[in-house]
Amino acid sequence: MMDIRGLAYVVAESTDLPAWRRYGQDVLGMMVQDSPAEGLRLKMDERQFRIAVEPGARDAYVASGWEVQGPEAFQSALAVLEQHDVAHRLGDAALCAQRCVQQLVHFTDPSGNRHEVVWGFQSDFSRFASPVGVPRFVTGDIGMGHTVLPAPAFAETASFVQNVMGFGLSDLFNFRPPGTDGVVLPIHFFHCGNGRHHSLALAGFPVESGCVHVMVEVDDVPEVGRALDRMLSHGVVQTATLGQHTNDRMISFYMRSPSNFDVEYGCGGAVVDWREHLVHEFTRVSLWGHDFSVSQKVLLEPKG
Repeated sequence: MMDIRGLAYVVAESTDLPAWRRYGQDVLGMMVQDSPAEGLRLKMDERQFRIAVEPGARDAYVASGWEVQGPEAFQSALAVLEQHDVAHRLGDAALCAQRCVQQLVHFTDPSGNRHEVVWGFQSDFSRFASPVGVPRFVTGDIGMGHTVLPAPAFAETASFVQNVMGFGLSDLFNFRPPGTDGVVLPIHFFHCGNGRHHSLALAGFPVESGCVHVMVEVDDVPEVGRALDRMLSHGVVQTATLGQHTNDRMISFYMRSPSNFDVEYGCGGAVVDWREHLVHEFTRVSLWGHDFSVSQKVLLEPKG
């Protein structure tokens, strides 16, 4: 199995880069810079970027970037892909330069989600200075946050992320949509080589944008509240109210990004000692708050 250390970055596609620039700066509170590939880079710590936005013909999530420690771990990841007969391709010099890494390999899981495994980020040591005063985002050794991906081929994809990519199961939830009889949609949460409760989750249903949500974390509730105010003042669609999750204890709200996946903006996420953790099924998503009624309606509406 691979030894993935954390979520390094995510990549989105957009038909409206100016909308992403406004959203990244004025709502998320990140630094937004032009990228050499005519897209945008959203900076939230000392890394050159954590969110890359590429110009394109659709508004969607494109890829998840996963970091390994160095060249030996990268070669081990390649060997794992070969061992499991997973089709993969090494990133060329242009793609590595675009992602600011030494090496990159990309492949898709059984549900079609693109993953990029990388090592050796190029550091320019430029300081993060939020244009709206966010002191910092919680990243470092626990990665940039987490991503929740659609997995219609659920059993095969869950097996792939565990047995090939090396993720461990944190806990699980069986979602029973209101107004349905006997419908159960599994959502499983996975950790990697750090203490963040989950860096990846898989949801057993299709999502048109290619991602359910991406989570970013700040230091405290006042910073979450300020982001909530910015969302409202800029007319961004809110997809879940403020609340606290049962599993990772994150206090957060959800809003729609310009690429049609949601962003969870939160604080207080659990850092877990995996030697002591017991995997369990939880039956309530949140201790309080988090009204997802709007987003559930969108997910369950038949597509024309």
